[in-house]
Amino acid sequence: MTLSEFEIKRCDKLVAEFIQKRRPPPHIRKEVDLAFRIAGQSIEIYEIRAQWRDEGKMLEVPIAKATYNKSKGNWKVYWQRADLKWHGYEPHLEAASIEEFLDVVGKDDHGCFFG
Repeated sequence: MTLSEFEIKRCDKLVAEFIQKRRPPPHIRKEVDLAFRIAGQSIEIYEIRAQWRDEGKMLEVPIAKATYNKSKGNWKVYWQRADLKWHGYEPHLEAASIEEFLDVVGKDDHGCFFG
C-alpha cells in the first residue's frame, strides 16, 4: 500500500523545505543541485551534477532514502554505500516521522549522507 494523497502532499512540502535550505547558490545550480522524488512508499534525496567526462550529461547521485512502513507507522532510513546498494543507516535505522528522518539526514552525524 502506498502513501495517501494527504501524506504525499505533507511529505512533499516538508522535504521541499529541507532541500531548499540545503541547495547550493543559484549561480552554480546548473553544475550541482539537490532534488528529491517520492515514489510508492519511498522518498529519495539525491544530488544532480554534471558528469565529469561530459558536462552536458547530468548524473543523479543518491544521498538518502526513507521508506514508510505502514504496519509499524514509521520510516526506515537508508544510505547508499560504495557498492551502490541501499543499506540501513545503522545509527538510526528507523524514524517515527518524516521530520525525524529529515533531522537525521540534516545532522549527518557520521558523514554518510553529505560526506
